[in-house]
Amino acid sequence: MNPIKGLHHVTAVARDPQRNVDFYRNVLGQRLVKRTVNFDSPDTYHFYFADATGSPGSLLTFFAWPNMRRGVRGNGETNAVAYNVPVGSLDFWQERLKQKGITPASIESRFGQSVLAFTDPDGMGVELVEAQHLPAIQHWEEGPIPQAYALSGLHSITLWLDEVEPTSALLLQGMGYQFSGAEVNRHRFKSDLSELGHIVDLVHRPGKMQAGFGAGSIHHVAFRASTDEEQLEYRSALSSAGFRVSPVMDRSYFHSIYFREQGGVLFEIATDTPGFLIDETKEGLGETLKLPEWFEMNRAEIEASLQLLTLNPLEKVSKNDIAS
Repeated sequence: MNPIKGLHHVTAVARDPQRNVDFYRNVLGQRLVKRTVNFDSPDTYHFYFADATGSPGSLLTFFAWPNMRRGVRGNGETNAVAYNVPVGSLDFWQERLKQKGITPASIESRFGQSVLAFTDPDGMGVELVEAQHLPAIQHWEEGPIPQAYALSGLHSITLWLDEVEPTSALLLQGMGYQFSGAEVNRHRFKSDLSELGHIVDLVHRPGKMQAGFGAGSIHHVAFRASTDEEQLEYRSALSSAGFRVSPVMDRSYFHSIYFREQGGVLFEIATDTPGFLIDETKEGLGETLKLPEWFEMNRAEIEASLQLLTLNPLEKVSKNDIAS
């Protein structure tokens, strides 16, 4: 089988739909490329934030569940998602986040890269990592953040685990990753260096508290399969290795299979195709509520059940705005 290229998307949970859109679109400058519903709970939103076109590896998505309790971070869960940013941009982001009411941690060094960590309005761990060689994305020119500072697709995910050996064996032997080194209790694995989201970090925390799922938790992480055929090969291989793998599920913009790795984290393998332009133009991405065809007959009822959402005006940022 072809090795996994990297991440396709990461999916988390938010409570307030409007606050979620305002933060990731207006503050972080990610384009809302699709607003749809949770296919398993169509009275709630599912948002997709990404680069200008929704490139695989740039996608952070959210289930908006207003009544969900706050999650508790701990073992057995993806603890943080990291984005690439240009070298020299973390001072910009420190100041911008402070201006928007977010208090980031101090900049730290990790595997030779500068990292700025913070929590989003729901308490989810987000990191910005200065990358010397930024993978290609479709920069959202109409967005609020200049390209010199803009988030440039996913960098990595961090899993907190009681044991790292079973998960590392899955990454190495089952998914084609390579071990690239360790710092203290953080073990790093890499796939295709030219692709977005090619890093998985496993943090060893034996005996620590297990995560409590809720708002601010990362629900699952999805890895890329180039084609449906490649996905089916992985489904067969994972099933043969003893994992309970779901049937292929149609998510409109990609096809998905799901399984839990040994540490309890929900993994998905998602196809690159058909992509986000199958039901909207590039210019109109995310402007209206899109439903899969099997929900269209219930559109009026579904729309009535959802909180009204506004795409608030974007305020373009310049170097002078931050410096002042």
